[in-house]
Amino acid sequence: MRLPRIRIRWTAAVVVIVALLAAAVPFAQRGGFQQPFRDSYSGNVRYDGKFVFVRMSYPFGGRRGAPWAHDYPDGEVHFMRILSTISNVAAHVEETSIMSFGDPELFKFPVAYLVEPGYWELRTDEVKPLRDYLLKGGFLIVDDFPNWSWQNFELQMSKVFPELRWIELTPEHKIFHTFFEINSFDIIPQAYNLGGRPAFLALFDGNDPNKRMYVIANYQNDLSEFWEFSETGRYIVDESNEAYKIGVNQFIYGITR
Repeated sequence: MRLPRIRIRWTAAVVVIVALLAAAVPFAQRGGFQQPFRDSYSGNVRYDGKFVFVRMSYPFGGRRGAPWAHDYPDGEVHFMRILSTISNVAAHVEETSIMSFGDPELFKFPVAYLVEPGYWELRTDEVKPLRDYLLKGGFLIVDDFPNWSWQNFELQMSKVFPELRWIELTPEHKIFHTFFEINSFDIIPQAYNLGGRPAFLALFDGNDPNKRMYVIANYQNDLSEFWEFSETGRYIVDESNEAYKIGVNQFIYGITR
């Protein structure tokens, strides 16, 4: 696992959405990525030591855009503008990557991001690579997670870590204090009224929450929905700010732990 060379500026920075995203250009609608699934993409960012936002893809047979691409690419581009502005993370801001779990290039990047896990099916030949990636230091963030997705997501992850169980996090866990101080989940914005309170569940080494976290599931959350539309006025600024704060904490945790 190659970690990017970074130096975090520890600060109580306030995310100012309008100012940072005023020059943002819309790229795509929520319909999703329209190209057919494949294991690699010619536009991926070549590893050069800088942090890259890596979105995970998976096969999808529907006629509409692929669900793994919801909020792509605006969500990650807006997020990377925030992350690179409030920290000293050396990163690619306008360029992002799309990979499958079987892509060996994934091992060069410390954090992977997956959305809409209700549609995800982990292929047999991807199980060991994903397990190896996480055991060797990789970190998986799962977002855009309505409650009906849990059964399928739990099944897919049980192929990777049959010995582990999901542990619900409290605001006291260090992932909520890696950059911003998040002391309560009451501030967490909800998109689409997903049918229950937001929660964060994680898989840990040895089922011990004091050890290394492999995966965090943003259950009943859709942080990237707020990232994608943060320049449009669709959601109030305070909600978008909180979604960015949670995301920044999760990514910095994945980069630095």
